[in-house]
Amino acid sequence: MSKSALLIIDMQMDMQARLDAGRDAVNPDAPAKIAALATACRAMGGEVVHVRHHEADPASGFHADAPGAQPMQCDTALPGEAVFIKSTSSAFASTDLAAHLRARGITRLIVTGAVLGFCVTSTVRAACDLGFQVVLPTDAVLGFDLPMMGLGAEQIAAVTFGLLGADFATLSDAASVIADL
Repeated sequence: MSKSALLIIDMQMDMQARLDAGRDAVNPDAPAKIAALATACRAMGGEVVHVRHHEADPASGFHADAPGAQPMQCDTALPGEAVFIKSTSSAFASTDLAAHLRARGITRLIVTGAVLGFCVTSTVRAACDLGFQVVLPTDAVLGFDLPMMGLGAEQIAAVTFGLLGADFATLSDAASVIADL
């Protein structure tokens, strides 16, 4: 049986600000689904791993001291839970996440978080390339539109889920993942 970890990517206050501003989004209830997954994972003795994005530029909304860089409630780490700070799109490229997971015998990742078309996608693809089995609960990821490209959030999500599900991850939903824990 695979040993699993829940990976929560970039669920930081900047994402909540986007939702509060009414930005076109898929899964605006993703924070509640992520919190439910974390609770279930913890109850089963599984590992919850937090990945947050920080920028070095003090003017960036993702600078460590910026309000937007702070974790959302669904991404609050409990004592003993690993928190990785990344500066790249993939959670693996600028951290020692892979070594951390391998040292704990984790072979299966349940990937959640934000933003679907960017950091979630990069992380899922990298995880697959590194040999991890990836489960992507499609209702526990947050995605936004790209207005400058004329692309809506639903359109981006459909294509992204199609690509990831074709070759990189098993698509599921939070309730099914919880039932399988």
